[in-house]
Amino acid sequence: MPITSETIDQLTSSVSQLLRTGRHISARAAGQLYGELPPFGWGLLVPLERDGDQRCSALAAQAGVDVSVASRQLAVLERSGYVERRPDPQDGRASLLRLTDSGAGALAAARDLRSDWALTALAGWDEADARQLTDLLDRLVSDLETAGLHAPAARTALPTPR
Repeated sequence: MPITSETIDQLTSSVSQLLRTGRHISARAAGQLYGELPPFGWGLLVPLERDGDQRCSALAAQAGVDVSVASRQLAVLERSGYVERRPDPQDGRASLLRLTDSGAGALAAARDLRSDWALTALAGWDEADARQLTDLLDRLVSDLETAGLHAPAARTALPTPR
């Protein structure tokens, strides 16, 4: 059975509310959720932890930000001692960024803080509900990424005034 327009409206409204709530909580609780790590650091350091040394452009793409934004944010992380640069052996004009021990420690501490926060928020949930939500969110993210790659030209959301 196809998804009704009412369900689509409810889903997109819920996702929008989730994003607004997430931004509000992140801004209000950044110190609690990230400790000494700047909030933007999470999105740049996790790929280094997961995939190893990378160029700034690769990190920017994974974080979904412009290279100039990532470059400025990585400079802050470098001054803080969370990342270090080394020459790219494939291209001497470029550099690779590497997660330092301090960066790995900051990620671990932030992960612990986020885990504590999530456990508090989900105290009334059981494992099956949490697992189901996780699976459905993973599916939604994957499907949104796929749809974004194959989306037709965007329609104008509002009619053009005359």
